[in-house]
Amino acid sequence: MASSLGVSAVTGKRLSDWQHVEQSIGKILKTPIGARVMRRDFGSDLPDLVDQKMTPRNILAVYAAAATAIEKWEPRFRMKRGQVLRATAGGQLHLVVTGVYFPRGHLGDYSVSEDRTARVLFTR
Repeated sequence: MASSLGVSAVTGKRLSDWQHVEQSIGKILKTPIGARVMRRDFGSDLPDLVDQKMTPRNILAVYAAAATAIEKWEPRFRMKRGQVLRATAGGQLHLVVTGVYFPRGHLGDYSVSEDRTARVLFTR
């Protein structure tokens, strides 16, 4: 039986376990803080950083924003590392986050873990 279930935002089909967490990470990172009416603090600062020049300082800000948002909103994943694969002047950012997936983390059970990687693509 799946530890967590959800619905794909793209296909409407059932998602479970890691696929559900990947979608969740994408939603968290792509949602600007303040955009959700009933949950104003949901999201991340990444949408504000996408259009910035990718200097070492701003890349560090991208990693920090991703780690902070994931820590706050996704109990099934803990980010260990980030990597910007691509950033364009047109507002495209391809971010890879690597970390530890806890299949039952949403239940407060961190006894089982797996290393996982999620890819998030921002486009303007």
